[in-house]
Amino acid sequence: MTHRPPRTPFRPGRTTARAARAGTLTAALTTAGVVVGAVPAQAHERWFTENTEGGDWGFFLSPLPLALTLLVVAVTVAWRLVSWRLPRPELAVLRPMGRLAPYLPRLLAVHLGVSLLVFSVTGSFLTPALHLDDVPGGVLAGVVQAAIGIWLITGVRLRPAAVGVVLLGPPALLTGGPVAVLETAALLGIALFLALVPPSDGTFGRVQPSPERLRLALLALRVLVAVSLVTLAFSEKFTNPELARNTLEAYPQLNVFELVGIPMPVDTFIVVAGAVELLFGLLVLSGAMPQVAVLVAMVPFNATLVLFGTTEVIGHLPVYGVFLTLLVYGSDPRTAPAVSWLPTVADLRAIGRGRLGAVAPASSGA
Repeated sequence: MTHRPPRTPFRPGRTTARAARAGTLTAALTTAGVVVGAVPAQAHERWFTENTEGGDWGFFLSPLPLALTLLVVAVTVAWRLVSWRLPRPELAVLRPMGRLAPYLPRLLAVHLGVSLLVFSVTGSFLTPALHLDDVPGGVLAGVVQAAIGIWLITGVRLRPAAVGVVLLGPPALLTGGPVAVLETAALLGIALFLALVPPSDGTFGRVQPSPERLRLALLALRVLVAVSLVTLAFSEKFTNPELARNTLEAYPQLNVFELVGIPMPVDTFIVVAGAVELLFGLLVLSGAMPQVAVLVAMVPFNATLVLFGTTEVIGHLPVYGVFLTLLVYGSDPRTAPAVSWLPTVADLRAIGRGRLGAVAPASSGA
């Protein structure tokens, strides 16, 4: 006779207590994150002040920036470890947003398309910091950018349009150098996502990608958005304190600590703002607790809208689309594990060989 272990009796009190602890932990993380995110780290200095040469690694290698960088890395690791103890999605109240998941590629394409079109109209290229007059091709480059933007807005056969976004990179490289390309890597991430999961010809572009393809698309999106945010933390703050000082001199309202009566030296605020931006980049890369991470990140991304207006809205529109993507997929129990999926070595080999079907499924602890 086969021996069967005795069943553990169902204990509603224990389950309820566990859910309560998880809810309390999530609420605490959200509150703490909102407080940290109150620092308006996302006001991109090059959009509003004259550019200065960066590369001041001596500033970053001083004690405070190094200490906060190590702290940010530790917080990111802890964030992912804590996420393993929470349900998915972690904020059950947002589960209805998961119904938008089939329409996300279409919505993301619209965010990017509108941004590219407005850039061309206002004389910018990929970012408000690059002016069309400085880009090889000038007006022609602006026309191509606008055409790709309109194509993305239409939602029709977007794989070639995604390739077109990638082809906008070389002019940006020639104009602003490799750092400018890294700063706009989020746009490439969106393009790769749309190339892997393009909208369909169905109603509102509704699409149901395979789990393997969705995980890979979200991974590409997260990695390249993280590259963009981490690069900006260094290129505009950690290694370019002069640019940040000029911005704070022109817009002292950005120093929220001074506004609430907490004295803070300018350089200390620059380090804190850079650390917050670095934290957001690493949290996006982690993909853990995407609902909480997005809600926290939206605080600084929206805090400067009143100050900088339309330029800030249009410049951040693609990132808003990325946040919506992570939030919606993270709110659907069926797709939430894909948001935080990180590939193993075997997965990377399978991807390199074009065998998506061989990629291991996302587990609850991934």
